[in-house]
Amino acid sequence: MEFRELVRGRVDWPDVERVARELATRYDRDGVRVRFLDADNWLSTPMVVDGDLFVKVITRQNTLVHALFTTGRNLGAVSAGTEGFFERHETPYEMARHELEATRRVRELGVNAPEPVEAFEVGDLGVLVLEYLPEFPTLGELDGGAVARFAPDLFGTLRTVHDAGLAHGDLRAENVLVADGELYVIDATRVSEDGREAARAYDLASALAALEPLIGAADAVDAALTSYSTDELLAARRFLDFVAIRPDHDFAAAELIGELEKRTA
Repeated sequence: MEFRELVRGRVDWPDVERVARELATRYDRDGVRVRFLDADNWLSTPMVVDGDLFVKVITRQNTLVHALFTTGRNLGAVSAGTEGFFERHETPYEMARHELEATRRVRELGVNAPEPVEAFEVGDLGVLVLEYLPEFPTLGELDGGAVARFAPDLFGTLRTVHDAGLAHGDLRAENVLVADGELYVIDATRVSEDGREAARAYDLASALAALEPLIGAADAVDAALTSYSTDELLAARRFLDFVAIRPDHDFAAAELIGELEKRTA
């Protein structure tokens, strides 16, 4: 077994069968067809069931990896001059339930997200069920012109979430889907109540970092300014060094920081 599979917490086939049987029972189906998704996901095993349900199966190992990621992110937040604001989950079911509730909250705000169905346990596994959005590209898979057109909408979506007192906590191009010409936000993480102001600045820094490789620093900042003030961009600036060391972000930090400093001078 490869190390990546070991760390991720592979779901054994008997467990997949148990989950499939439970889904068939819950949705009154004679049987279900499961298709695994080829996704680079450390925190769950994603699959499509019968072409209409998106299901994440979460193991205890996934929960442990999430805790390790959370520790690393909080150390990064401390390096940016604030207390850590990421929170961990104790069980696979808690991880599933959190994403279900987070998805419900953002949809209540009018933000596009897959329709949440339910979260439940099968043995020691957590299972999350959402609407399946077929044939969608992520923001990072679009050409630069399309990304530039969507960029103001991305910051408008963030503004809506932030004005409601919430934060995403893990904004990357891979977590923004494009379906029917609209943006859908997925995979929000857990942040503490006390740390939400810092988490919102971190969200803004993450959005800028996600867009810079796709449309350039100047256009990314222009898009941010359609929804955020220069003072808010300045607050985000302090998190860019932290975002830059994350392996899932790859952007020209010096150029983006220079552009922000020019605009906020």
